[in-house]
Amino acid sequence: MSLSKPVIIVGAGVVGLCLAQSLKQHSVPFEIYDRDAQIDRAKGWGITIHWALPALKSCLPEPLFKKLSTIQVDPQQGIKDTGRFLFLDLSTAQPKFVIPPSERLRIHRLKFRGLLAEDIDVKWNKSIKSYRTISEDEIEVAFTDGTTTRGSLLIGADGSGSRIRRMLVGEEAGKLNQLPVRFMGVTIRWTPAQVQPLREIDPLLFQGCHPETGVYLWYSTLSTPEVNGSSGVDEYYEGQLNMSWIVKSEEDEVPVGNKERVKKMKAMAAGFEKRLFKAVMDIPDDEEVLEIKLQDWLTREWPSNNGLVTLVGDAAHPMTMYRGEAANHGMTDAALLSEQIVSIMDNKVSRKEAIETYEKQLRERTHDAVLLSRQACLDAHNLKALNSNSPLVSKRAKVLKPGIEVP
Repeated sequence: MSLSKPVIIVGAGVVGLCLAQSLKQHSVPFEIYDRDAQIDRAKGWGITIHWALPALKSCLPEPLFKKLSTIQVDPQQGIKDTGRFLFLDLSTAQPKFVIPPSERLRIHRLKFRGLLAEDIDVKWNKSIKSYRTISEDEIEVAFTDGTTTRGSLLIGADGSGSRIRRMLVGEEAGKLNQLPVRFMGVTIRWTPAQVQPLREIDPLLFQGCHPETGVYLWYSTLSTPEVNGSSGVDEYYEGQLNMSWIVKSEEDEVPVGNKERVKKMKAMAAGFEKRLFKAVMDIPDDEEVLEIKLQDWLTREWPSNNGLVTLVGDAAHPMTMYRGEAANHGMTDAALLSEQIVSIMDNKVSRKEAIETYEKQLRERTHDAVLLSRQACLDAHNLKALNSNSPLVSKRAKVLKPGIEVP
């Protein structure tokens, strides 16, 4: 049977928009809603696309896929990128592990979302309140503004705190698991002279841990003068500095207020190699500091209401960022789900069978991925125990390959 009403996508993040682009390519009617008032909600950090590049390519029209090269954080580095990814001893800035290289694109998340939204009619400022089954082939979605819509399939792409996931499995079963780790990050602007010592370590990104304190640091480039338009006059680079640490007492909790957060970041940089120490010390005292909750949810079966409701991306498998794979899994979800929806439209398979096939593939792929990312998060804060088999330093791929320990 074909779908008599549109596919309803709730969530216009990266994954929801990838799915929308793919459905549009195949002339599948859909509606897409998002709780944001507009697309540029906040400052964007970077995102690395690696093993999901083929899945992403299958979702996008070719001209749009080619535009990805225009939103790289550092286009020149992208041309000659070797895929190298270092894990440092932060006390010396010497590499302890080299994560096996792979083809990748490091792009600006907010620009990526904007690109994916091209020619997509997103209905903004729409938060889902509830849904109900009208018939075995129809579902109604109600929004908090009092409006409703009906479709043949509801897809929750509404992020790690997914309302749709909690409606499917219940509030308690859908709750996120909080890891005993806290995380803060800043976007900072540097002069070429300030950023050069970091770019000498690696021009794109690196991460590391201090062997005594267990403090983790992530650095990545967000824009170069070529990208941000400052070439030739008052040139600057934008970068991302993130720090995380294991919580052992109340004193380890994230402070309230930007000044107190910056102060804590600077205190935790004690013992860092001088270039890394200076990078943290250069954070302005009043810089905005974002806290990220390190939470996950172990992918499991959920009632799909005869194939009327399913989940994609962080709604289905929220995971920590220490393997950089959440978005890659999400884009893979979008490609696989789109393929199944097209099969429904072509009358090759029933909706129930198609959704069951998709969800089986998703669970087999992401259940262990959540656990691997959880372990990577914990391993990131214990340099002395870290080894090449850790998911933190193994290759970013569906099949893991050990990291390379540096003598």
